[in-house]
Amino acid sequence: MGLEVLYLAAIIFLAGKIIMDTKNTSKTLAYLMLIIFLPVVGIIIYFVFGVNYRKNRFYTFKIERNEQVYQAVSEYIRETHHKTLESHKEDIDQFLTTVNFLYNAGHSPLSQGNYAEVLINGEGKFEKVFEVLEKAVHHIHLEYYIYENDGIGNRLADLLIRKAGEGVIVRFLYDDMGSGKIGKKLLKRLKEGGVQVSPVNKITFRLLANRVNYRDHRKIIIVDGAEVFTGGINVSDKYINPNPKQYWRDVHLYMKGEAAFYFQFLFFSNWVFATEKIPEISQLYFTKKREEGTSLIQTAASGPDTKPSIMLSTTSAVLSAKKRIYIVTPYFIPVETVLNAIKQAALSGVDVRLMVPKSGDSVIVNAAAYSYYEELLENNVRIFFYKKGFIHAKTMLIDDQFSSVGTANMDVRSQELNFEVNALVFDQKINGKLQDLFHEDMNDCEEISLEFWRKRPKSKVFFEHMARLLSPLI
Repeated sequence: MGLEVLYLAAIIFLAGKIIMDTKNTSKTLAYLMLIIFLPVVGIIIYFVFGVNYRKNRFYTFKIERNEQVYQAVSEYIRETHHKTLESHKEDIDQFLTTVNFLYNAGHSPLSQGNYAEVLINGEGKFEKVFEVLEKAVHHIHLEYYIYENDGIGNRLADLLIRKAGEGVIVRFLYDDMGSGKIGKKLLKRLKEGGVQVSPVNKITFRLLANRVNYRDHRKIIIVDGAEVFTGGINVSDKYINPNPKQYWRDVHLYMKGEAAFYFQFLFFSNWVFATEKIPEISQLYFTKKREEGTSLIQTAASGPDTKPSIMLSTTSAVLSAKKRIYIVTPYFIPVETVLNAIKQAALSGVDVRLMVPKSGDSVIVNAAAYSYYEELLENNVRIFFYKKGFIHAKTMLIDDQFSSVGTANMDVRSQELNFEVNALVFDQKINGKLQDLFHEDMNDCEEISLEFWRKRPKSKVFFEHMARLLSPLI
């Protein structure tokens, strides 16, 4: 009897803690259900995944370091943004609210005169990456969620070591969870070859770290402060499709010009946080007034140290649509604000299309995503299941001008917890390229209808809705 009373008191205390500490309502309810309906096990799950052990570290130390980096470049950020707005306000008038939000919320400037190029799959990305890295003369900065010790990983490592030997400054950040297969030997070889290497967050007990919060999910390469790559493609052989039976469909973006400036700011912010060292940040790291093309580009970045800029800018951009919205994402478990914006756009007559994998790489995640499709179909959203392989791209295009290419999935984890980055490109040519790509990929898709979706077995629907209850935690 005494143990039962003690356990009940512990549950009541823990429930109060969850209510006070968890800001997201759906997460609060999910954790409360766990501790009530899964005795002991639910408590363990909460303490492993729910407690914000590093909250103080992230929200004090990192914010302070971000501000130090920002002060070094703040004048140029302000100058770049306001000059671009003066010259191109009419060109981005439809999305002015989104542009102003990103500048005010995260110091992200709208830049002009950029060249942008869509890179398809790992085959297209790495060919361009090696070409650009060969020409580096001052620095190469890399930040990756997944870097594997395989063919492409070693080929890239060889090039980085060679460039470091030529006197180029090479810095490499990796996520210790995502890059679990990088291996100690490769890390040692990089360090001995002159590459400065650091994990963003060091993981001590890997078995207890699965799906832990605050993953660095970004994929960034910056060369000489002028050229930058970002998108969905990590450093791994599977992205170059060596096995046609395991086809990996993805998109990356190459940019040259002032757009690199803000990516450099993001990299330095994480580098200082990870290494606790502040390098001399000279003007050699930042491009200034170099006209390379005609694209207007702004960056949406999110993480545990910032406002949820990707989620809120996505919502704002979706609500600005007048003709079409094409979304490609491997994981569709949206936060409520984004979900409602998509439904509102579709019901307003906008042609909204969602392309997702027919089968995901996680049974629970796939089931949770499936639970959203009926209400999307009921609200005029068209859904396409990609069948050729696994579609891993994270792109969104709106009307004829706005395009987003980046690292953020359209799920709770990407939009609330991970370090993520999306490039927002205001350019009809890039938008047209992504439109063509979307229509091409539709040939490898099957469109699902509301009538078909409603005929699925009730047991499957029940499982999907149970998975949805856990979606804030996965």
